[in-house]
Amino acid sequence: MGVVVRIQVSQGGVPKRPVPRAVVGPLGIEGDAVAHPQVHGGPDRALCRFSEELIERFRSEGHPIQPGDLGENLLLRGIDWSVLKAGDLLRIGAEVEIELTKPTTPCAAIGRAFTGGDFSRIDPVKHPGEHRWYARVRRGGAIAEGDEVTVGS
Repeated sequence: MGVVVRIQVSQGGVPKRPVPRAVVGPLGIEGDAVAHPQVHGGPDRALCRFSEELIERFRSEGHPIQPGDLGENLLLRGIDWSVLKAGDLLRIGAEVEIELTKPTTPCAAIGRAFTGGDFSRIDPVKHPGEHRWYARVRRGGAIAEGDEVTVGS
């Protein structure tokens, strides 16, 4: 079981900023926008999620990464990122259910989070299990920081 550490939104682009609670709909978190809708967003890329433990590991490697720098909407703790796969279901709080769709491909927009701008540090091919995940919303509703997260399939 994991927990929602942060919920993050922006008017497009990075970094995303924290909000204590939010409503999740079919296209993601209400009030969140993406800078390049041809690449991000839509039903199969409604949410972007990442791991607080991975941010901590990257910092220990010397990267200046901060929560929100990678454009993640949900920062989670306590989930074994290395075993996640497309199709896994995550239940968040009492209402929300999301389905992992695919790993995200990093781009230069997040380069400032990495030493020397090397955003390939979270490339899913080069670093399996250390990347962000896109998800579709199966059931929307309210979420808040501190909500429990369970993984199933």
